[in-house]
Parts: sequence; C-alpha cells; structure tokens
Amino acid sequence: MPFHSTPLNDGNSDATDFVEQAIDNGFWHIDTASIYGNEESVGVAIRESGLTRRELYITTKYDGGNVREEMEKSLKKLGVSYVDLYLIHFPGLVKDNMAEAWAEFEKIKSDGLAKSIGVSNFAIENLVELLKTAKVVPAANQVLFHPYNYVQNASLLEFSAKFNIVTEAYSSLTPITKVPGGPVDKPIQRAAKRLNATPAQVILSWVRSKGVVIVTSVQSTKKYRLKEYLEVADLPPLTAQEILDIETEGAKGPTALSMHVLARRVVPLAALTLLGLGVRWLTLPMTL
Repeated sequence: MPFHSTPLNDGNSDATDFVEQAIDNGFWHIDTASIYGNEESVGVAIRESGLTRRELYITTKYDGGNVREEMEKSLKKLGVSYVDLYLIHFPGLVKDNMAEAWAEFEKIKSDGLAKSIGVSNFAIENLVELLKTAKVVPAANQVLFHPYNYVQNASLLEFSAKFNIVTEAYSSLTPITKVPGGPVDKPIQRAAKRLNATPAQVILSWVRSKGVVIVTSVQSTKKYRLKEYLEVADLPPLTAQEILDIETEGAKGPTALSMHVLARRVVPLAALTLLGLGVRWLTLPMTL
C-alpha cells in the first residue's frame, strides 16, 4: 500500500474478532485505551495473529490513577512488554498535576515501556501548559477532527506543527455517520463521483490532505468496510478546489458537534489505523 510512514518527533466489549479481522486485512496499527475495557481481548488477538511484536504498532491511553501502575496494568492486559505510543486520554485527567504526570510519562519512555508518549484531546492551552515543564515534547495529539470542526482546529494544527507534534484524527466520518444531510454532503458527493470513490473515502482523503493521521474504529468484521478504508491510500488526491469546497461548507455546519461526539466517544472498540502513525507504518485511524 502507498500509505507513507509518519515519523514522530522523537524519532467492556470483546474486540478479539474485530482486531483479528483487521490485522488479517492489513491493519497494523492498533489503538485502544484503558477505559475501552478491551485491552485483554486486544492482547488475545495480537497473540493469535501470528505476527511478531515488531510487526505491530500499538497505542493505548492513560485514563486516570497512578501513571506507572496504570501503564503496567495495560501492558499486562495487552500481553506485551512495551507499547509504541502511550497517550494521556483527556487533559482533565491531569489538570491538577500536569507537570508531575508528564514527568511520569517521560520516565515510562526512558524505561522503555513506551517508545513514544503523547496526548489526546488537548487544546492549545493544554499543550502550552504541558510544554512549560516538558523535557520530552508530546509525539502526538489525538483529537476530534472532521470538516465541521476544521475551523476550530486550524490553529491547533498550526501550533502543533511548530513543535513537530503529529495530529491524529478520530471521528472524521462524523458528517456521514452522525449528521448526514449537512452542508458538506454535496462537495463530498461531487468528489466521490469524480474519483469513483465512497463518501467515507473522500472524507478520509480530505483528512490526509491536512497532514493529519487518520484513526478510524472498525466495529464491523465486514471485509468490504476494511477494504474501503485501506483503498484510500490508492486514490488520486483531492483537487485544491475540492478541499476548499469541503472546508467552506464545513464551516456552515453544526458547531455543537465537538462536545456531543466527544461525550459519546468513550465507548468503543480498539481503533485500527490505516494511515500509519509510526516510525514504520502507516495505517488509517479510529472512531467513525
């Protein structure tokens, strides 16, 4: 697949079937979290995949408690000795002790329990606060990102780029899965017709055009859906006009979506990425 690797700046559902199917179909980046309640079943799928640890890129997230203890719990559940990326899931988890918590993350990295460390759902002000004392800049920030909240996120992308913080997008398919019939439908459909692609593929292509890593959840074992996501890598790029049209119409969309979707996000399965966020792979990324 022509997905490129994205170098980082430092160089209670049973998800077994979903993860196994995704791995079998070419997904190598698995994104989960303590709060999803599925790390153990993800670990089962990893062991049953037949792949070596080095052939997979594994991300999990901290969801409160003693940082070191929670990291060790996640590693035990996943059945691995390290993860490739460990994220603070929400800034509110460390709002009263951000410097101390990040220092623990840095220790986890230096001890080899995580190759890279980062954050999720951090706004600019959260990153500014963290960077005041950080010795290691977050490798990535995973955020809610779709055409309807691009305007709100544009400054965050710019800020992150200055510090080589990779932005990962989740819930990018919100315009067709949560609020179909909105303003972006028409430009998405026009681009889909030109490319002989699906609306989902057009949105994911748009995310790629912004230099953002795609994270999408695979909550189905349907092979055609997995194939649909992976084929985004083979599509011709969107034109500058198509990108502009999607963003122009996106600016007219519902602005209350951000918090609404974020509140519902704490549910699902492991995210299986396509547009790789790793030193070695490219994968597509997480919740729909």
